[in-house]
Amino acid sequence: MNELKNIKPALVHHLGIWLLLFSGAVIQGCAMGIFLFPHNIPSGGGAGLAILLNYFTGLPLGFALWISNAFFLIFALNYFGFSWTVKTILSVATTSLTVNYITEEILIPEPPLILGILTGSILFGTGVGILIRTGSSSGGMVIPSLMIASFRGWNPGNVIFWINLFIFLLTSIVIDYKIIIYAVICQFISTRVIDFINQLKIPAHQTFALTRRKK
Repeated sequence: MNELKNIKPALVHHLGIWLLLFSGAVIQGCAMGIFLFPHNIPSGGGAGLAILLNYFTGLPLGFALWISNAFFLIFALNYFGFSWTVKTILSVATTSLTVNYITEEILIPEPPLILGILTGSILFGTGVGILIRTGSSSGGMVIPSLMIASFRGWNPGNVIFWINLFIFLLTSIVIDYKIIIYAVICQFISTRVIDFINQLKIPAHQTFALTRRKK
């Protein structure tokens, strides 16, 4: 009887994690597809690569987003472990499908620039924050940045910043110089939303902390 009583809370716990994971990925995808991508605003390095791929090849944004993540996910397994990698693959796939559906199947008017930046940044930060709390991530340049930081012994935050900045610069040179300004504003707002979500106090049995481990 005691074992049966323990199974139900554990099942609810795991179902809650997966529900939050898919919810976070969809929220992130909506932020990109509805508010940020219409103005070519990259929410991060991976999104910047997706915008460039779309610009040069005409690939759908959702598919381009998946390609920009897929290569790095292959190498993530050894560094982050099986569980984190699988969750990140699912979150990236869900986000990509959401972006693809919004940009290819739904005719949504382009939002005003300020509304797009503010709303998109808040929603993006919310989605990523939820993903981190479930032990997943949004993929993108986080993966290679952490690998480089581990190999070289550098600060991961600095590596992520410089890689993203390089991609933002490249995107702004190719498409529009204003993009780097919009991207930095997006990063400023979204990272604070992410920090807020990660600092929320949640009862121990409901906390889904990020766990990384080498295998």
